[in-house]
Order: sequence, then structure tokens, then C-alpha cells
Amino acid sequence: MSDQALDKIRRAQQGDTSALSSLLREHYTFLFKYLLKVTMDPLLAEDLVQDTMVRCMEKINTYNGSSSFSSWLITIATRIFIDRKRRWKREAEWKKREQQAQGTRSIRWRFESRGEEWSEVLDSISKLPSAQRVAVLLKHYYGYSYEEIGVIMQIPSGTVKSRVSLGLNQLRKELNEDGEG
Repeated sequence: MSDQALDKIRRAQQGDTSALSSLLREHYTFLFKYLLKVTMDPLLAEDLVQDTMVRCMEKINTYNGSSSFSSWLITIATRIFIDRKRRWKREAEWKKREQQAQGTRSIRWRFESRGEEWSEVLDSISKLPSAQRVAVLLKHYYGYSYEEIGVIMQIPSGTVKSRVSLGLNQLRKELNEDGEG
């Protein structure tokens, strides 16, 4: 991390609202794109980004520099997402499937309308259960170790390995089925 970034974080921790605002603006797009991939729902991703930014403002003094600032934000965002999923656990399964399908169509439209590639892999990732999707994205898209993902998701690294393995197996199966048709 650059000295300039560290200085900005230190100033934010000392109550400099301009420095804090600048930090949040600099990381907003990165965080939104991560949460968009995790949730496959643009509205939920936006909501989670806002909650993450609020939590960051409340907890900026707890940032100790042991990880990058973006990793700290991803950890907060992932935990907020996990907490929210726990609260929704009792919702009907059909509603979840419909929201995901609608979110996937919306995200696909966003990608394609901006000339960005929407691949079969992203289509397949969108169909994974969220716990597997988060683990696969953090491991293979963002390059975190199993141990780091365990810390982010507050689960043992063995559980992370299992979720990544299950997710990758499902992706292989899905992509092979699509390739045969």
C-alpha cells in the first residue's frame, strides 16, 4: 500500500471526513463489482455496498493495516452478506430462484449493454448456491487463499475447500452439459 494511501487512512481514522470520503469513493466500484458477482442481484449489491460503507465509517478506527484496505472492505461486505442471508433463510425457495434469474438477466443486460463480456462461466457461477459462489469467486477470481477466505467468511478453511470443490464440480458439470447441447 502506498504511503499516500496509508496517510489517507490515518487521517480518516483521526476524523478527517474528507479523507474518509475519498477512501470510500476510491473503493466503491471495486466493492460494487465484487458484491454484484457474489449476489447476482444489482439492487442487493448496491444495498450491501451502502451497508458496507456505513460500517466502514463506523469501524474505520479498527482497521489496523494487517491486510489491504480493499481486503478489509471485502471482509466487511462478505460478513454483512452472510448475516443478511442468515436472516432470509426462511424465505420460500421459489422466490429465491425467481429473484436470482431476474438478477442474472439484469446483470447480463448490464454487461452486454456496456460491451462487456458475459460468459458461460458467469452464467454457470450465477446458478451456484451463494456459499459456494462466494468461495469460488474469492479463491479463483480474486486469488485469496483458503485460510484468508475462511477468515473472511468466518468458517474453517476445510469448509472453504469443500465449498470451492463442490462449486467447481458443479461448474464443470454445468459447462459440460451446455457444451453437449
